[in-house]
Parts: sequence; structure tokens; C-alpha cells
Amino acid sequence: MAFLREFDLISRLCAKIPRGQRTILGPGDDCAIIARARGQQLLTIDSMVEGVHFKLDWTTPEALGARALTVNLSDIAAMGGVPTVCVINLAIRPQLPASFFDHLYAGLGKVAATAGVGVVGGNVTRAAQLAITIAIVGDAGTGVMRRDAARVGDSVYVTGTIGDAALGLAILEGRQDARGAARKFLLARFLAPTPRLAAGRRLAALKPVPAAIDISDGLWQDLGHIIERSRVGAEIDIDAIPLSPAYRTLLGDDPQLALSGGEDYELLFCTATAFSPATLSRKLGVPVSRIGRIVKGRSAKLLKSGRSLPDLTRRLAGWDQLRDAGA
Repeated sequence: MAFLREFDLISRLCAKIPRGQRTILGPGDDCAIIARARGQQLLTIDSMVEGVHFKLDWTTPEALGARALTVNLSDIAAMGGVPTVCVINLAIRPQLPASFFDHLYAGLGKVAATAGVGVVGGNVTRAAQLAITIAIVGDAGTGVMRRDAARVGDSVYVTGTIGDAALGLAILEGRQDARGAARKFLLARFLAPTPRLAAGRRLAALKPVPAAIDISDGLWQDLGHIIERSRVGAEIDIDAIPLSPAYRTLLGDDPQLALSGGEDYELLFCTATAFSPATLSRKLGVPVSRIGRIVKGRSAKLLKSGRSLPDLTRRLAGWDQLRDAGA
């Protein structure tokens, strides 16, 4: 196997990446130069580390590159923004061949091109484990969705179905058995999530602008971020949580993993706008379910047929980067 040289690898990868319409000067200098848009800008950063967030035998390099960018795009979607440019830091193991990174960047570049994101620079460093860190910039529209904007009386909604990615991870780790179409669907939900960029932009156009967050650490934990920042409480109807047919095939109507599992990258949002879930689904272009309401107080409650479920509430915990071993 040929030895990877830093600047050879950088040149090799940069030759094929999307630059984006805002790029004045891309990779090759100390900084990129980007044309600035008017208004507010968004900035986010996230990392995926081998042995913590993924194992290489779970997926292909293309899918890994696509997922690495998707998790950042999901943060932009949660604010209702439009992603513009990103920079990438690769911490690489010397054992990995250059062809691995060709495929990694092919998957990443495909997602970038679809989202209209320019890859304008980055860094390469040597490490014991592969790690991919991406910082991404986006434009905020006329409204920016924030976690601190929930108000008493708002309805609580989610897009898509919840718990699929956590169940896909359980399959990969050998904690859950699945076959056929259910297995394929659940693995794809973990390995190849979809950033809800269009839905986020449409949501941010509502008046009043909703409070929102993407479900990365688990529905229950991420709801907790909204109620903490907004200084409100919430009541969630356990029977209203949207579960996919594949989820129900394996776990029936038990929503515990859907509440505590993460990495679905669906949108959780709170709004006083009087739209039915069916109307919101048409407006956003994705399925939407109403799962509860914002109330007075500072805590969240789970309800079934109007009755509180304190025992289940105490058992719920989402992902914690410093507590959980992940992969």
C-alpha cells in the first residue's frame, strides 16, 4: 500500500469537490474567501469519530462521507437556514489507502452538490482513529428557528417517524435481530439519514416562527433542550409518537426506544399556528405528526389516555457524548 502524503492527499481530494457559488477563493491558501450574503449567518460544527460514532465494517466510505455532511446539514435545517459552504478536518489512520478517501469524498461531494454547499477548505492530520469534523456556514432567512421560542399553548410536532435510526444501530451492534425489508429500511435510516432542509426553510417561513431542534440525541432529550431554553413545560401523548411499520414489526407499539434513541435527524418543532398535521405535511413536503403541547412549568410529562407515566419518564435518557461509548 502506497504511503499517503498530506499535500498529495489534499490535492487529490480537492480536485473533485463542489466549490459553490459563493466561493471566491477555495482550497490552497491560508483561508478561503467567500462572498458574503446579507442578513444573519449560521455556523455549526460536528465530528464523527471511528469507534465512537461508527465502525468501518458497518458501511461504505461513500455512505460514511455522505452521513458526515448530513449531520451538519441537519443542524442548519433545524434553524431554517440555507447551507452555503463548509470546511473539513480529516484525522486519518495511516493504514487507510488513498482510494478510501476518494470514495469518502465522492459520497460527501454528492450530498454537498445536492444541498448547494461549497467545500472550500480544511485540514488533514494523523491520528490513531479516523475522525471527520465538518464546520458549515449557512444563511438565515427572514425567520430563524430557535430552541428558546416555545410558548405555552404551542402544539408539539415531529416530522417523519422516530426511533428507526436507534433500531438500525441496535441491529448493527447485534443487540436486535431483523430480516428482510424491515432490516434494510432500519439500517438505511441510521446509515443514510436525510437532512430536512426544505422542510426547515418552509417551517421558518411560518408566523410566528416555530421553536425547533433536530432529533440527534433522542426525542425526549432534545425536547428537554427546548423546554429548558424556553422555560416552559411539555405534555407528550405516548400514543401519538409516529412509529414506522418496520419499527412496529420488531418492537410493536413500545415507544421507549423512539423516545430515547437518537440520530433520526427529523425535526421537532413547536408552533401556535393553527394548522392540522395533514396541512403541515403538505406545506413541508414530509409527514408531520402532532405529539403534544407546551404547558406551564419546567418539565416534560409522558401521557397515555390523559394519565401521566412517571415510571417510564424516569427511564428515558438520550445520547450523551461524554457518557455513552457509542460504537
